[in-house]
Amino acid sequence: MKKIIAAIALLGISFYTFGQDLNKLISQNDVERIIKTLSADDMQGRATFTPGIEKAAQFIESEYKNIGLKPLEGNTGYRQNFTMTRVTAVKTLASINGKVISPDSVFASTSATSLEWTNNSDVQIVKLSADKNFRTEYTGYLQSGKKMLILVDPQFAAIFKTLKDRSRKGNVTNKVNDDQALVFVLGKHDDIKSFDVSYTGKKEELPLFNVAGIIPGKTKPNEYVIFSGHYDHLGILKPVQGDSIANGADDDASGTTAAIELARYFKKLNNNARTLVFVAFTAEEIGEFGSQHFAKMVDPDKVVAMFNIEMIGKASKFGGNSAFITGFERSDFGTILQKNLEGTAFKFYPDPYPQQNLFYRSDNASLAAVGVPAHTISTDQIDIDKYYHTVKDELSTLDVANITSTIRAIALSSRGIVAGTDTPKRVVKRDR
Repeated sequence: MKKIIAAIALLGISFYTFGQDLNKLISQNDVERIIKTLSADDMQGRATFTPGIEKAAQFIESEYKNIGLKPLEGNTGYRQNFTMTRVTAVKTLASINGKVISPDSVFASTSATSLEWTNNSDVQIVKLSADKNFRTEYTGYLQSGKKMLILVDPQFAAIFKTLKDRSRKGNVTNKVNDDQALVFVLGKHDDIKSFDVSYTGKKEELPLFNVAGIIPGKTKPNEYVIFSGHYDHLGILKPVQGDSIANGADDDASGTTAAIELARYFKKLNNNARTLVFVAFTAEEIGEFGSQHFAKMVDPDKVVAMFNIEMIGKASKFGGNSAFITGFERSDFGTILQKNLEGTAFKFYPDPYPQQNLFYRSDNASLAAVGVPAHTISTDQIDIDKYYHTVKDELSTLDVANITSTIRAIALSSRGIVAGTDTPKRVVKRDR
């Protein structure tokens, strides 16, 4: 009995020591410094294709260099460069039954530079009625590959306006398909006898870049563990009380900060069996294009797990010392993480917002689609978060202690996967 008690006491001392080291190696002051820099006004909201996102990329590169990360194989620096096609509308005109549609009530989503439709039999007329789920229907339209004239019920006027405003910045795609075109018209239109659409757009090839670095594995270098967040946000929005900068402190400077801090932590430990990849993704807000490109550049069968971190700036609905994992039921990833947290106050829960479809709304989706146990860790109460995608998403609205405790929990819970002793089950591949 004395031997058992002594063994338990020794284990407790070891765990306590590990925790003390963890707290020293992941500093709350450092967490605040990074997120403060990424969400500062001079980053201009880090919108894709802007000077602000370039400045953010340079800052992340400097952090990776100071930590001592190596570039991805085949890259000379930390940037993973690629290009996207952007088509911006120059003119969009439409009429139905001979009546001209107001310019405020029509927009197009296409990679083509011109459309001329006149009762075209190739064009499918679709009614997005008030009883349908807008998000589900809209996703289906984008994936259809068809030419569609979509008549949007006035019930969806607010989201229509949001999408139209977004379309002014251009339609960005990595799959140019001039045969697909979606034209959205707001209003009640029954008994369609004729329609005309005339559209002209301007096409550009624009540069994008993920920022990625690695710590090579000591004994299993060909097995990869990814830690990620997205460093882009929305940029400049309509002013609210004189503020027009959507700083994106929680979304997702908090997740990017976590990836950087985890890189610093594991580099100091320098005992990882598997190769660790730390990546700040670009263009998540406009279609997860950064992670989609990344997924094409790695062998998914060599990626053991992905810790995608998104919006950890506030306490979860479960209270402090907690976070949730999207797609918890799709693999044993969450179970492994929780096992490694035994003896601590922190707990991971399944995603409490299944109706939000969060598993496929962040960068983990790009890797999950090819079978990787890729999950997003978050604490955001997205159903009631009044700062989400607004100019009020600033550092002053966040709980830096919550961010720090979540990062420490991820560091501790990932140790078996990093050490090569835990391997999550694969998720079912999906063609999104």
